Amino acid sequence: MKKKFRLQDLDCANCAAKMEDAIKKIPGVHDASVSFMMQKMTIDAEDDRFDAIMEQVKACCAKVEPDCKILM
Repeated sequence: MKKKFRLQDLDCANCAAKMEDAIKKIPGVHDASVSFMMQKMTIDAEDDRFDAIMEQVKACCAKVEPDCKILM
């Protein structure tokens, strides 16, 4: 399943790259991209575990950029 999300308060391109790298390491994630310029994130992950994977994605993002919010 591939879904796109808006990001709020992502402050720098370096943080976006760190978030993308961390998300790609989560088991079940096929691909991920985080765009600082567009303030968007795309996640391609296993359908049956997507909600659980998104919880891990949120945790990864909070570690890198605590103020950044993922808008569903």
